[in-house]
Amino acid sequence: MKPKACVTIVGGGLAGAEAAWQAAERGVPVCLFEMRPTAGTPAHQTDLLAELVCSNSLKSQELTSASGLLHGEAERLGSVIQQAARAHAVPAGTALAVDRTAFAHEVTRRIGGHPLVTVVREEVTEIPVERPVVIATGPLTSSPLAESLRRLFRAHLEERPSQGRAAEGARLLSFYDAISPILATESVDREKIFAASRYGKGGDDYWNCPMTDEEYTAFWRALVEAELYPLHDFENLEEACFFEGCLPVEESARRGREALLYGPLKPVGLTDPRTGRRPCAVVQLRHEDKAGQMVNMVGFQTRLRRAEQQRVFRMIPGLEQAEFFRYGSIHRNTYIPAPLLLEPTLQFRGDKGLFFAGQLIGVEGYLESMASGLLAGINAARLVQGFEPVTPPGDTMLGALLTYVTSTDPSRFQPMNANFGLLPPLEVPVRDRQKRKAALAERSLKAMEAWIRIFA
Repeated sequence: MKPKACVTIVGGGLAGAEAAWQAAERGVPVCLFEMRPTAGTPAHQTDLLAELVCSNSLKSQELTSASGLLHGEAERLGSVIQQAARAHAVPAGTALAVDRTAFAHEVTRRIGGHPLVTVVREEVTEIPVERPVVIATGPLTSSPLAESLRRLFRAHLEERPSQGRAAEGARLLSFYDAISPILATESVDREKIFAASRYGKGGDDYWNCPMTDEEYTAFWRALVEAELYPLHDFENLEEACFFEGCLPVEESARRGREALLYGPLKPVGLTDPRTGRRPCAVVQLRHEDKAGQMVNMVGFQTRLRRAEQQRVFRMIPGLEQAEFFRYGSIHRNTYIPAPLLLEPTLQFRGDKGLFFAGQLIGVEGYLESMASGLLAGINAARLVQGFEPVTPPGDTMLGALLTYVTSTDPSRFQPMNANFGLLPPLEVPVRDRQKRKAALAERSLKAMEAWIRIFA
C-alpha cells in the first residue's frame, strides 16, 4: 500500500534511482515505478535499475575535468550511484568505469532494500496525479507517457502567449538529437579567422574560418572517409533525421565535393578582410554562452566518432588546437524544451509539484542524468517536508549545468553535458589552462560544500 506523504518517481534509470535514494535518505517514503520487465525498451536487456545501455564509463574522475568535478559534487551529496560505481569499478585509467551487471545489481539491491522505497513494476502511461512526482523516464520514454507530456506542455504554453512566441522553433518533445560540436573559445586561433556576418547583416556575430581550395579539398576527402558511430537497432535516422534541417555534415559531403559549398560551408556574402576576396569555403562559429567561453560549429551535426571529429575538424584553419567541450552527435533521444518549461529547481513551471530529471530535461550522459536526479529527489523530499526547493550555486558544476538547461535560448536548445565553459569565469583570470581548471574546481567544491551545510 502506498504511503500518503510520498514521493512518486517514474523511471528506474540512473536519474530515477538516484532521486529515489535521495528522497528516502531524507526520511520521505518513495514509490518508484519502473515498467521493465512488464514493458521493455529497444535498448535495455534486463529489468535491473540503473542499467547502463551504452558505455560502461561514467567518464573522468580527475577534478581538473568537468566530469570529475561533477563526480566530486555528487559524492559530497551522498550519491548512491557514485557509491555503487566505486564498489564495482574496473580498471579504466582516470575514468570511473564499472562492471555494468554488478553495478546495476548493486543499485537495484540498495534501492529495493531501502525501508522507505517501494518499487512497482508497472508501466505509467499518464502523468500521475499524486504530488510530488518526478518524471525521469529517459530517452526511451514510452509513447503513451510522451503523449501525455505533450498535452500538458501544449496546454501550458497556450495559456502563456509570451512563452508561446518563445517556443517558435522549439519542439515539445524531440526524438532525435542533431548536435553540432561546441568548442572552447580560447582554443580557436584568432589569427586565422575573421569576425563578420553574411552580407554584413547583424554585426560581427560569427567567427569565420576561411578555407582555400586546397584546404577544402583535403578536408572534404577526410570527412567522407572518416569512421562513423554505428546505429543502434532501434534507430532509423534515414526516416527521422535525414532532412535538410539536420543533415549530418558527412552525409552532405557524400553528395559530392560541391555540396558543402552550398550548405554549412557556403562562402557567399563573406569577404576575408586580409585578402579582400571571398574564400573557397567558410566554417562559421557562433557564440554559445553570454560569457563568451564557448562557440558552436554551425551546421556540423555529425555521426563521426569522437577521435575522428578531433582529427578531421582540426584540419579547419583556426581549429588546429580546438578543445571540444561537447562533441557532435545524432542519435535517438527524447527531451523536453526545458528552458520553456522548467525552473532551475527542476519543477515544471505550470505545476510546482511536478519535477523532471535525467536525459529527459536535456542533459547529456550518465553522470549528468544521475546528478539531475539527485537534485530532483532532494527537492521533491523538501516539498513533502514543507520546505522550499533549492538550486546549487551557479559556480558549482551541477548548478551551472542546470542554469544552462533551464535558461538558454529555447529555439537553440540542445542537450548539454558538463563542461567548464558553463561555469562563470574566475574573478582573477588564470591563463594556464590546467591551473584555471584546478581553480574553477576548487571554487566549485567550496561553493557546493557551503551549500550542503545550509540546504542539503
